[in-house]
Amino acid sequence: MKLALFGKSIRKEDYPYLLQLIDKLETHECELMVYRPFLEKLRKTNDFNYKTTPFSNHDELVGNADMMFSIGGDGTLLDTVSLVRDSGIPVLGVNLGRLGFLSSISRDDIIPAVEKVIQGDYTLDQRTLLHLETKEGLFGDVSFALNDLTVTRKNSMALIVIHVHVDGVFLNSYWADGLIVATPTGSTAYSLSSGGPIVSPGSENFVITPIAPHNLTIRPIVISDKSEISIRVEGRDKKYLVSLDSKTDVIKTRDELYVRKANFKFNLVKIEHKDFYTTIRDKLKWGLDVRN
Repeated sequence: MKLALFGKSIRKEDYPYLLQLIDKLETHECELMVYRPFLEKLRKTNDFNYKTTPFSNHDELVGNADMMFSIGGDGTLLDTVSLVRDSGIPVLGVNLGRLGFLSSISRDDIIPAVEKVIQGDYTLDQRTLLHLETKEGLFGDVSFALNDLTVTRKNSMALIVIHVHVDGVFLNSYWADGLIVATPTGSTAYSLSSGGPIVSPGSENFVITPIAPHNLTIRPIVISDKSEISIRVEGRDKKYLVSLDSKTDVIKTRDELYVRKANFKFNLVKIEHKDFYTTIRDKLKWGLDVRN
């Protein structure tokens, strides 16, 4: 089996778990690829002497890996989207971070998880992505996100006005610090912390959530992911920030943003047979009685 490892950094106390993972993969004679910047950090340690092949980009990955392991937290897993893209390569998240909402494999479950992967005892949870189109070609060929698109002010503290249309029909002009368009996966991230609803995966929706709106009657709205959302920003400043997950770029006043569902999905590997509702109860302590 050909496996790719992706990570950005690793803490000293988590390093033994990574070695445990690689040892187990070698036991099963897996061919191992490691993301080059991550591999360079690992090779600075005295005890990392495994036979691996480095990869740096999408082209070097596709056709050479049956699955990718994301080593870190949910932020690390989001960064794998730009490498995997529309290849269909499934991604398994090994959680060495904190919450681990998407990265479901804990430190203590690494060995059992590898065994199940080798045996083919897993399922694929297909997640919707959103795709951004602009005349300026922002983000090049990685103009998609698993979690969300956000538009925010760049420098000043002044409110910005964000004009939004859905399928060509005017929705609202938001006077706010910014705006989030989230997928169901992203509904438990920035959108949730800004007052947006939790949306279950597979519900075929997007959530539009304002960030600190000036008008308190404005609330998040859930729309069909078959719709196209157009966004235009104006305000005192000439430039604003737009983000796709962890990628950020600058837009100018009156630049048009067009958001729609991507024409491919992200394959998230599920080892444990936990449903979405169990996950939000466990991870978000949803409905937990904390009075004691």
